[in-house]
Amino acid sequence: MSPQSEVESAELVAPPEYSSEERGILLRLAHGAIGSAFDGEPLDLTPPSEHLAEMRGAFTTLHLNGKLRGCIGYVVPSHSLYRTVAETAQSAAFDDSRFTPVTAAEAAGLEIEISVLSPLRPIRPEEVIVGRHGLVIRKGLHRGLLLPQVPVEWGWNRETFLSQTCKKAGLPLDAWEQGAEIQAFTAEVFSEAHPEEPA
Repeated sequence: MSPQSEVESAELVAPPEYSSEERGILLRLAHGAIGSAFDGEPLDLTPPSEHLAEMRGAFTTLHLNGKLRGCIGYVVPSHSLYRTVAETAQSAAFDDSRFTPVTAAEAAGLEIEISVLSPLRPIRPEEVIVGRHGLVIRKGLHRGLLLPQVPVEWGWNRETFLSQTCKKAGLPLDAWEQGAEIQAFTAEVFSEAHPEEPA
């Protein structure tokens, strides 16, 4: 293994920031936030710990029967992680313009995935690591974002990942080579299917 590969491997297996208990709390909160829209029960958005009270960006992704059912998130944090997960869960269920709002019948069958984001930082194209980094590409009024798990799911290499993030921004596929601003973030991703901490 080359020295560079060893560095990349070490980055990919970085220790998790959130414990199994914290992950469970956030996944239950996301379900509760969606359910509250149907049962009218108010949510207590007081974070249960200082860690979950930290301001962090996050995305909540919904799947139903193995298919995407909604995904909404904030890159720049504006609230506690606890509140952000609740708000993005509700938005993913009811405000994602790509889908009709989730019904009460569907809500019970949703599988939820949460991605907690690190702060954004500038990155050079050659530094992007597929499976490690999520990307934000900006130019003018255009901005596109893709989460770290997206290129892995689609089998993209680094160049395709950069090009597809440009496409998401409504920019030419080669905008990343033509002066567009490139920022990266990492995400700790967990779901009900895979709530455990990495080995």
